[in-house]
Amino acid sequence: MNKQYRYLAILIISLLSSFAFETTALAQTADTIRVPPMPSLQEIMKDWGPKDSTKIAAIWYGPDYDSFKMMPYSEEPNIWISKLPPAQLEKVKKEWSRLRNAVYVCYPYARIAGSTINQISRQLQGVSDNKARKAIIKSKEKELKKQFSDPLTNLSVYQGKVLMKLIYRQTGDDCYEIIKEYKGGLNARMYQTVAFFYGSSLKQDYDIRKDPFDRQIEDFVQEINTTWYGNPYRQGGSSPF
Repeated sequence: MNKQYRYLAILIISLLSSFAFETTALAQTADTIRVPPMPSLQEIMKDWGPKDSTKIAAIWYGPDYDSFKMMPYSEEPNIWISKLPPAQLEKVKKEWSRLRNAVYVCYPYARIAGSTINQISRQLQGVSDNKARKAIIKSKEKELKKQFSDPLTNLSVYQGKVLMKLIYRQTGDDCYEIIKEYKGGLNARMYQTVAFFYGSSLKQDYDIRKDPFDRQIEDFVQEINTTWYGNPYRQGGSSPF
């Protein structure tokens, strides 16, 4: 990605803040149904047979707190049922996979934006001095650049478009308005021009009622929420995000 466009992606996130990681972690680990901790490897090995040595995926499940067990599972590839000609179906499948990957990459950053924009607004409430406001925003920008510079500079232009749509989904504002609010109208117009030359726009809205592209994004968002952020059984381990 062009250096200027990469900085645009960083700037979008850096306007917002970095406190959301703690909020997200708390939301993911809320023990509303008293899910027990994963057993130790020694406990798991008690149920192994003499030749059980291959690692496989498993689900930690059970009807109540005292009877959770591990159940092996595997995911089969998607089956596509369509009347489309093979070449056209292959194109649809590639577009589907491309968008799904983009949502999985970008959604965690968009969640940060949605979780933190109100915190920044609260910090700025009652701060009328422009110098003080700029200092608050700049401190968060520096912090976020350090944290997200590498992953965000690897975004493609297509992923940048998806990220901006997801930020709108989380905040209710497009990135042009966010930049205008925190960095001024001149910066907003400048980065809008950069985005335009790369076939994009900061004014990405999000309307699942009218836009099929947005509806598809929403399907993937719900898939992620169900599997990760909204899954009470997911405790411990590292997130793929």
